[in-house]
Amino acid sequence: MAAIDRFCRSLTAFARAETRKVRIGKVTVGGGEPIAVQSMNNTNTMDTEACVAQIRQIHAAGCDIVRLTAPGKREAANLETISALAKANGLADVAIVADIHFTPDAALIAAQYADKVRINPGNYDIARLPELLALCKKRHIPIRIGVNHGSLSAQMVEKYGDTPLGMVESAMEFLRECRRHDFLDVVVSMKSSNVRVMVHAYRLLAAAMTREGMNFPLHLGITEAGDGAEGRIRSAVGIGALMADGLGDTIRVSLTEPPENEIPVARAIAEYFADRHTAENAVAIENESLYTPFEYSRRKTTPEGNIGGGSVPILYKELNPDGLQALDNGRIAVIEAVTGNAPAEWRANILNMMAKGDKRPVILHKIYSEPSIESLRIKAACDFGMAFIDGLADGIWIENDNIPAEEIDSLALSILQAARVRITKTEYIACPGCGRTQFDLQSTLVAVRAQTSHLNHLKIAVMGCIVNGPGEMADADYGYVGAGGGRITLYKGKEVMRRAIPQTEAVPALIELIKSCGDWKDPE
Repeated sequence: MAAIDRFCRSLTAFARAETRKVRIGKVTVGGGEPIAVQSMNNTNTMDTEACVAQIRQIHAAGCDIVRLTAPGKREAANLETISALAKANGLADVAIVADIHFTPDAALIAAQYADKVRINPGNYDIARLPELLALCKKRHIPIRIGVNHGSLSAQMVEKYGDTPLGMVESAMEFLRECRRHDFLDVVVSMKSSNVRVMVHAYRLLAAAMTREGMNFPLHLGITEAGDGAEGRIRSAVGIGALMADGLGDTIRVSLTEPPENEIPVARAIAEYFADRHTAENAVAIENESLYTPFEYSRRKTTPEGNIGGGSVPILYKELNPDGLQALDNGRIAVIEAVTGNAPAEWRANILNMMAKGDKRPVILHKIYSEPSIESLRIKAACDFGMAFIDGLADGIWIENDNIPAEEIDSLALSILQAARVRITKTEYIACPGCGRTQFDLQSTLVAVRAQTSHLNHLKIAVMGCIVNGPGEMADADYGYVGAGGGRITLYKGKEVMRRAIPQTEAVPALIELIKSCGDWKDPE
């Protein structure tokens, strides 16, 4: 990997990226500061008391940066009242961030009252950016250039396709404009519901910023991660793969649950990397040019039994007799993590195997001593995800005494699914909801899952609104997207199948759509 393409400081020694410090209210991100945790209200921004009550709940859970949607000028103006009431209620330490889509005038109003303004290059007119920058500079508040895979502009999609590169170019266009106006209080994000796309986009962005002499802090997150164990594992796989290489200054775990539930998960991820230090080295890499960090490339291996070659990655316990014999004869490599930075250690060992022409399948192994499945999920997902996102490994072996084997097996399969290398469960792409959502996302996701969890060949999206809905569910097989006023629009792929269905009829209508398209199968 040439120096100009480097996306991190080291592929072997843990070292956080050297980013500039940006102040958000009373919180500083970047420049080596501790990882800051964020969340977002799902209350109506015109309901001041409800917004402040939820800010209090989120803050009590351990979060100091809270975002509120401002879809129009009225909501943007009400941020003044919300901010004042929050301060009056002892919440002066909480940074309030305005989330803007489509409406530059709302951004200009929000910038008068918020501690930061997030804009989306996919739906924000760059010609209006200078006036926003001037106002933010006057008030000494930052902006976030928040790119979403699901809402790239038509121009970017036409030129680059619906790709990580398109996301990066979307961000860089706005970052160059910020620098042209000498505005450097900027945070950048590159979110996607597809973990692989998200990781590649952030790496590409980090390399692009390095080439152009930029060092803006990064806000990490997986959008529409869903809920429960799957949402937590998916988030940890993506965020952990980046943080293992020192990327990320602030994070959000987006769950289809009450927002305060996001905070312990984000804190656990941040704390897992807080104890790592620059001096801790993994194995030296003989030839870094063999690494392809910006696209998925499955390592070529010689198949042994049911592992390697074109087979999907397996659990260690799934080795068939031929595989077990190959393992006994040394034709399968088991790499046990022994350092404090397992992702870099595994990557270095496998790249060195590639340099020697060693095509044995690889099983990654780590022994944990976690007290609960909840903590094991976070740490194992942070550790194992990177190698599978990069296509380097063929098997996964997680050990932890006192945790039932079936729970560990489910965790391992969920890690493989999050990395998009083996699908064994119905995949749900579900957003956390915000003030734009006009139906109960959490109960809807529960209802959809109750009837479709046996359809493990499908990806189903449950999305709050049209801002990112149709885009983030682009690779979903079916989509349930809020259309406003208690109405729902149903999709098959990217095609609208039924519009403005009453919410009370929408879940049965979704099931009927799946059946009519021939994708339904009865539970076994």
